[in-house]
Amino acid sequence: MKPKFIDKNSKFALVAPSFGCTTSPYEERLNKAINTFKELNIQLMLGNNIFKNEGKAASNTPILRGKEFMDAWNSDADAIISVGGGETMIEILEHIDFDEIKSNPKWFVGFSDNTNLTYTITTICDIETIYGVNFPNFHTHPFTYDTLDTWNMLNGTLSFKGYKKWQLVDDKSHLFNGYNFDQKTNIIAQNYEKPIKGRLIGGCLDCLQTLCGTKFDKTKEYCNNHNDEGIIFYLESCDFNSIALRRALTQLKYAGWFENVKMFIIGRSYSYYDESFGISMVDSYIDILGELNVPMLINVDLGHLGPSMPIRNGGLALIEYKNNNIYITYKE
Repeated sequence: MKPKFIDKNSKFALVAPSFGCTTSPYEERLNKAINTFKELNIQLMLGNNIFKNEGKAASNTPILRGKEFMDAWNSDADAIISVGGGETMIEILEHIDFDEIKSNPKWFVGFSDNTNLTYTITTICDIETIYGVNFPNFHTHPFTYDTLDTWNMLNGTLSFKGYKKWQLVDDKSHLFNGYNFDQKTNIIAQNYEKPIKGRLIGGCLDCLQTLCGTKFDKTKEYCNNHNDEGIIFYLESCDFNSIALRRALTQLKYAGWFENVKMFIIGRSYSYYDESFGISMVDSYIDILGELNVPMLINVDLGHLGPSMPIRNGGLALIEYKNNNIYITYKE
């Protein structure tokens, strides 16, 4: 189910289901992003936790973070955007009313630890979400790259492509600078012959591995329900080195997550150049997923080394690779 795209009268709710913005540069960027939206006359609702650090490695307790999210969902906001990633968002899932969410579809946007919600809302409720930038990224207008694409996606744009260059080193001492494009994108294509159509699901592997096997893991049910359309997994990670990556991919494979997969889209992690035990990140993806004999596009502009393409989680799309770039066109 696709929520209604936004328009000029839409209202946004900001929430902190994981970290709140209490440290630099995130606090400054959140304040500037709020001011940017106000200058654009865009309506905002500010959650109680977005500037807090009152939980354990989190903005607040799991109960209060879950309450903030459900209050936003049950409000008159048309879309909800997370203000940050973090470490412990999985703790709030028992305080999320997925039945209520299913009865009232709207967009939720978030990145990294927000996989715990973007993925579960899609696979449990069959509602599309957006794995896209967290709200502080909107601190500068006009929007560019991933902020522009996330904004356009919310407004109904259907076609997107990669960015050609990306940032390895982020100098956070410059609060409001754009990306430092110090690397060139070099996509590795495996088994790719022609465009592939399917439903996109995925997110941050650090979170997906933790969700696997819990009562919130409805991956196989979702994949079976959409088997006729086919499943395209998009994956990236935050903290994994190449060995942790192998373990996570193996676990998901053994759990049956990839039984209906038609294609993999692989992004970049912070450990992009890691070679633990002489094994690279690319080696791990190819070794573990390659035996499934489906197309893979590795090192696309997705993940923790930005800019990162937004993905409509649950969206039906056509994936094309040409001229060393990825093109994603949503079909509805």
